[in-house]
Parts: sequence; structure tokens; C-alpha cells
Amino acid sequence: MDNLLPVSVLALDPVLDAGAKSTLYGSPDIAMVLPHEPARVAVVIVDRVDDQVLHLVGTARGEAHHPEVVLVATELAPIEARRAIAVGARGLLRRREASMERLVRTVLAAAGGDCTVPTDLLDPLLDHRTDGRPAVAARPPWSGPGLSDRERAVLRLVADGRETGEIAQELSYSVRTVTSVVRDITQRFRLRNRAHAVAYALRGGLL
Repeated sequence: MDNLLPVSVLALDPVLDAGAKSTLYGSPDIAMVLPHEPARVAVVIVDRVDDQVLHLVGTARGEAHHPEVVLVATELAPIEARRAIAVGARGLLRRREASMERLVRTVLAAAGGDCTVPTDLLDPLLDHRTDGRPAVAARPPWSGPGLSDRERAVLRLVADGRETGEIAQELSYSVRTVTSVVRDITQRFRLRNRAHAVAYALRGGLL
């Protein structure tokens, strides 16, 4: 038990609650705990992301033990993803993508400090403001030299929770190249680590 990651599940629908717990129980790395017990990660399962859900995410993040929050929603549009990140969600998944492997990977990534979002949301999150209009002039963190295509490709996979070796294999780069790309991004924008790079990209000039 001491070596397992304590994870709680919060769901407004008891069917969703039972399904998520059943999925996570199958992981040898995770120990399920009750919502009021200390958890490293809280998994919030919902149908749609509305004000009630955003309040639930913020409340979960504000618990005394400050768990990271992974939000799993049936529908997840870019504006909803931005709002969820703004109130403290560390990982985002759509329910149809939340296989056991994907959900566990997202939970473990959140516990390790990485920010994970569906890859198809990364560009919209970078390219639009919360009102849905282009954010060309409202994106100071990525102004100046911006990101190259290679940096964007690497950052997308970092946001998807991929490890360095997996990113290298996916893009046919060496591990050293991927490490160098991430280091260049963090140094250029004065960021702490790769999780900070993803979070900074998602928040920069958008919220």
C-alpha cells in the first residue's frame, strides 16, 4: 500500500463513479481511497463541463491534501478545457478515450507533475482565447521566436503524457533530440520543467 498511488474518484453520476473505479482498480500502481481520504490524484468523471463541474474541480483541488485533478468528460471542447485548466485540472480526457491504459497513464502523469490534454485540443488551446476568437495579439508568452513545428510536435506528445522514449519513437527522433527540444523550450521561456511548459502554453495569454 505504501508504494501505491492513492487515487479518489468523484462523479455526479453513480454509474460513472462505478465505471471509473472499476477501471482504476485494475492497475497495480493505484490504491483507491474514499473522496474524503487523502489522495494524490482525484479523478472527476462528468458528462459535460459546466459551472457545477468547474466548482467541483476547484473544490477537489482545494482539499487539505491538494490532490492533482484529472477531469474525464463525455464532451470536452477547447473553451471547456481552458476553463477546467484555469480552475486547477492537471489532466483532461474524453470518456471515449479513457481506456484503462490511457486513464492510468494520465493519472500517473498528473501525480508526477505533468499536464496532459488530448492532442487534438492542444493547437486550439494555443491558438484561441476563452471567447473563441483568435489569440494572435493576446499570446505574449509565445511571442517573438514562438515555437517551431518540431517543438510543437514534441509539446503535443508531452501534453499527451508520453515519456521521452515514447516521444522519440513516435517522431523518429533520438532521445537526446527530444530532451534537447524540451530543454530549449523551458530555457527560452524560463520554465521549470516540461509540465510547466505545457501548462504555460495552455494558459499563456489565453485566460
